[in-house]
Amino acid sequence: MTVIGITGPTGAGKTTALEVLAEMDFEIVDCDALYYQMLRTDEDLRQGLRDAFGEVFLPDGSLDRRALAQRVFSDERELAKLDGIVFPAMSAAVKQKIQKCSQKGLAIDAINLVESGMGELCAATVAVTASPAIRLKRIMARDGLTEEQARARIDAQKSTDWYRANCTFLLENQEEDREAFEALMRSFFQNLVAMINK
Repeated sequence: MTVIGITGPTGAGKTTALEVLAEMDFEIVDCDALYYQMLRTDEDLRQGLRDAFGEVFLPDGSLDRRALAQRVFSDERELAKLDGIVFPAMSAAVKQKIQKCSQKGLAIDAINLVESGMGELCAATVAVTASPAIRLKRIMARDGLTEEQARARIDAQKSTDWYRANCTFLLENQEEDREAFEALMRSFFQNLVAMINK
């Protein structure tokens, strides 16, 4: 079985890449969705967050995201503490999914693929990027944001150079046409899987 990690900034085309892998009989692990599920069901993770940050869960059991965000995003040490709890829990959960996977392969979709250590579970890591101008248009259309809001979101994310330095492959989406990008992705992933399984 082939494990491929997919990462990259918002608005670059990761969703299209993952759809192509799903067509190729890859199980897709959406780490955002997995994290939100674990926040409700993983008692070890929940207790770890309580031990580090106090009672961060609301009466209905959901995480008080606003309160936690205010605490960690203005303090690098607090953010590092949060990552130190969340990243190992996520890696362990993804390892379990890899062990149970019965499909041709598994793709890990994670914004923090490299930083979390999950990249080490992969035969290859692929960053899907695009120019800021293309991403700006996509984010505004997709999320209904103003140009200023979309630029702020782009500015808060890692640069293409960071992905180039930290991932096995970097794919820059220069295609205006989604079908052309899908065809490019299909060819790339077919060749990558063949190379990994040589």
